[in-house]
Amino acid sequence: MRGSEALIKSLKDQGVNVVFGYPGGVLLPLYDVIYDSDLRHILVRHEQCAAHAADGYARASGKVGVCIGTSGPGATNLVTGIATAYMDSSPIVAIAGQVATGLIGNDAFQEVDTIGMTMPISKHNYQPMIPQEIPGIIKSAFFIAGTGRPGPVVVDLPKDVQEQELDMENESKIELPGYKPTRKGHPLQIKKAANLIVNSKKPVILAGGGVILSGSSQELLKLSEMINAPVVTTLLGKGSFPEDHPFSLGMLGMHGTKPSNYMVDECDCLIAIGCRFSDRTTGNVAEFAKNAKIIHIDIDPAEIGKNVDVDIPIVGDAKITVTSLIKAINQINTPGNTDEWIRHVQNFKRSSIPRTSFDDVPLKPQQVIKEIMQATDEETIITTDVGLNQMWMAHYFKTKHPRSFLSSGGLGTMGFGFPAAMGAKVAKPERDVVAVCGDGGFLMVSQDLATVKEYDIPVVICILDNRYLGMVAQWQKLFYEKRLSHTHLGEVPDFVKLAEAFGVAAHRVEKPGEVRETLKNAINSGEPTLIDITIDPEEILPMVPPGCGLTEMVGKYKIEIESADGVPYYRNAEERAGD
Repeated sequence: MRGSEALIKSLKDQGVNVVFGYPGGVLLPLYDVIYDSDLRHILVRHEQCAAHAADGYARASGKVGVCIGTSGPGATNLVTGIATAYMDSSPIVAIAGQVATGLIGNDAFQEVDTIGMTMPISKHNYQPMIPQEIPGIIKSAFFIAGTGRPGPVVVDLPKDVQEQELDMENESKIELPGYKPTRKGHPLQIKKAANLIVNSKKPVILAGGGVILSGSSQELLKLSEMINAPVVTTLLGKGSFPEDHPFSLGMLGMHGTKPSNYMVDECDCLIAIGCRFSDRTTGNVAEFAKNAKIIHIDIDPAEIGKNVDVDIPIVGDAKITVTSLIKAINQINTPGNTDEWIRHVQNFKRSSIPRTSFDDVPLKPQQVIKEIMQATDEETIITTDVGLNQMWMAHYFKTKHPRSFLSSGGLGTMGFGFPAAMGAKVAKPERDVVAVCGDGGFLMVSQDLATVKEYDIPVVICILDNRYLGMVAQWQKLFYEKRLSHTHLGEVPDFVKLAEAFGVAAHRVEKPGEVRETLKNAINSGEPTLIDITIDPEEILPMVPPGCGLTEMVGKYKIEIESADGVPYYRNAEERAGD
């Protein structure tokens, strides 16, 4: 068979039944084979959306997603999506076309150095120079992408290699010298961690995206309840622990919740699982968890000690390691007493309940998110874009299950939410999928309304429309004397008319109560739908300024206080360093 046929067969052998792609000149041999294949190909309208859709597919399903783009600009358009997957440890295989092997390095038409470009933003990359290499490369690519710390693998595919013939063997062996991820944590380190935990008085668990990737949410819940430890999460760890649980404190960090930030500041033992201690999580590293001994469990040894000094490092898969840790704690006859700590945590949490009910017009985002929760169920998959829309959702939308809240973390990629929702819906057609986007981010990828219409992918897009680049404008308001330099988006387009031009149902929402009913009807319609929700451009979230500790929050902070007669009332506070 030809190299292009070998590629499709190899994909099928890996269980692939859908790819997201966009053809081009050097990929004609491959697309000619796809024409006769039963492989489902979804033609996106921009290669970046192909990569984000493959990423959303992977995050929702746990399987490896696949995207395809042609050489030159096709490959460069994939780069943002590849980098997004790399920063968030999402397993995708990105196939990029390349000019014929004899032209590589000659600046041929639509040639770029895809291998060079993607080396720093991929887990690994390949360039087969003869067709015989294709089966082994594809098998290895999927193995690397989906094992250890997951991530994107790039295959740069020259045109002539697709056209040349090979004898396809039934089995291709994987030979990856040096690639042996450590899955079991060291027993001595686990024993040390168990003793530290048992002797602590104020433990907190920090759960990152690695908990979700390893499928260890049940183990996390068991550990938390066993040691009476509240749980805070990173943005990518959202959903690893049920947020309706009394021990859940929400997201930690620069845009984190007040209970999460303050309790990590107070704790004497921080158990970090599957996270990388990014700057957005820690704030000022010198002030981060300054009273705590830190245990760090992660499958990637490069992350341990990289950003935060830890007392007990454990390299290993979160599920296997936490299971061993639970067993080790059970074997200690003198469990610690953390009852006083958990009472303090829950009292603090109750005193910091944010207000979510508003009758204001324009709508407050808190009210919008409350209504989104009322219109969806716990099986709904939520994707978000990047910016204030993302932070509002991270704060106020309560997620109960892993792989139900998909968001761009490390790269902070505007335009992620909508195409990721496409991929998630393709991966999980039986589940409702809602994309919550800012107006700025959605405009970066709005052309793919054509994709959801043509392929009947019934996602619902909720645009939180404040006509600003909200997060950047918030920083300008707080730190640049309200000098709003080029963050106002103007009054165009009319999102309802834009969607209708693509044949997509659309509605505008402006009043309290309308979001809930409109979203319910959109989900029940079984059709792709856009909802344009007009929100208050002045509303912002409290945040930790760069270089500050986690308790040094600035911005409005509205707190609901329960009075003596049981009737809640509200106070406004200006949270500043030292208050």
